[in-house]
Amino acid sequence: MPQRIYVDGEWVQASGGAAIQVVNPATEQPFDEVPRSGPKDVARAVEAAAAALPAWSARPVTERAGLCAAVAAALGERADELTETIVNELGMPIKLTRAIQVGSPIRTFMSMPEVAAGVAFEEELGSSVVHRDPVGVVGAITPWNYPLHQIAAKVAPALTAGCTVVLKPSEVTPLDAFVLAEVMHEVGIPAGVFNVVSGTGPEAGEALAAHPLVDMVSFTGSTRAGRRVAELAAAGVKRTALELGGKSANVLLDDLDDAAFEDAVRKGVAACYLNSGQTCSALTRLLVPRERLQDAERLAADEAVTYTPGDPRDPATRLGPLVSAVQRERVREHLRSAAEDGATILTGGPAAPDGLERGYYVRPTVITGVAPESRIAQEEIFGPVLVILPYDGEDEAVRIANGTPYGLAAGVRAADQDRARRVARRLRAGQIRINDGAHNGLAPFGGFKQSGYGREYGRFGLEEFLTTTSVQL
Repeated sequence: MPQRIYVDGEWVQASGGAAIQVVNPATEQPFDEVPRSGPKDVARAVEAAAAALPAWSARPVTERAGLCAAVAAALGERADELTETIVNELGMPIKLTRAIQVGSPIRTFMSMPEVAAGVAFEEELGSSVVHRDPVGVVGAITPWNYPLHQIAAKVAPALTAGCTVVLKPSEVTPLDAFVLAEVMHEVGIPAGVFNVVSGTGPEAGEALAAHPLVDMVSFTGSTRAGRRVAELAAAGVKRTALELGGKSANVLLDDLDDAAFEDAVRKGVAACYLNSGQTCSALTRLLVPRERLQDAERLAADEAVTYTPGDPRDPATRLGPLVSAVQRERVREHLRSAAEDGATILTGGPAAPDGLERGYYVRPTVITGVAPESRIAQEEIFGPVLVILPYDGEDEAVRIANGTPYGLAAGVRAADQDRARRVARRLRAGQIRINDGAHNGLAPFGGFKQSGYGREYGRFGLEEFLTTTSVQL
């Protein structure tokens, strides 16, 4: 049980003495707690990070990247512990937790030597030398849905770039961050280079975003919270990187034969339901040719019922609980509102799944019969809710796909790969998957419009934490 926060290389008592309970979403029972840090704790951590910056940024990038690789190795040795921790605090099925929630952050830290080798930290430009320098002290504020994964996406490149970091993890799923702090200490990350302060957004998060010694804030979370972070950071004219919400479209083009169409619909359900739909880049709007709407409705409903909700440790479970009572009620309210507005709920709905009265569970849901401009088709729901939308012709498909305030991700499925690429180039989204395109952890990830700005992962993610200096010779 984390009793203290990690500041300047030491485990210290938070100033307020209060605690935040961590609740298991499958049982609705508190099982641990973390300190409730306030502005004084944040200030102490930021000052430690600022003091550590000169020495850390002066170390060769190969050493910084090498220490990140050492962090990856140490996390790998604690993979079982991390899997148990994240299953308890988040509720994702255990097999997926191990592969995604634990495996992905390990790969991110391990990739830093390769990523750093692809960045030109110094180059000649005529009679000038241009240096790529660390931006400075980074305040990293991370979400609950992929807790360690999102921490790694910020901390690993920031440290490799030569920045120092104060991390404020989500108070809903904070425990994995404390394991990471232990690992950082064990592998020899110098005091002050990496600090962890647990607490709420209004108390610890806002203090971190506003602190004058913080040079950059990297935030992942809701668009509403992202606006607040940007507002606070703007007062200090500090850099921000915001990875926010999404309402991503999955466009099935009209050249798919029956078998390919069926495969696309079934995989479209999977692309929506990962992590119980609690994924910012989930493909939550399935766009299909109008003449194939009934087939899509039948196939999607049949596939949805195979996503058995239940105990995350049960091998038969395909859908864990939502993370909290607040999140469950938010999803249920969306479903009730859609039904009141005349939507057709093909399967699922707001009622608790049979036999699961305890736990923050929601039925896997498929909705049809709504307009592209309706609330259920425009707002991010963050639950296992797929909306099917018909279109007439490619131009309308593109218009519907681009017709939300968001632009984080998208998918295109077609028999003609060249046509799929042409359609993809018309979509206003930061990362687009064509057919069964594989995930690439070195490719940039981030959004357009209200999905935010800045990019994470690979060389592009590291470069977010660099600024430029030109020396005239």
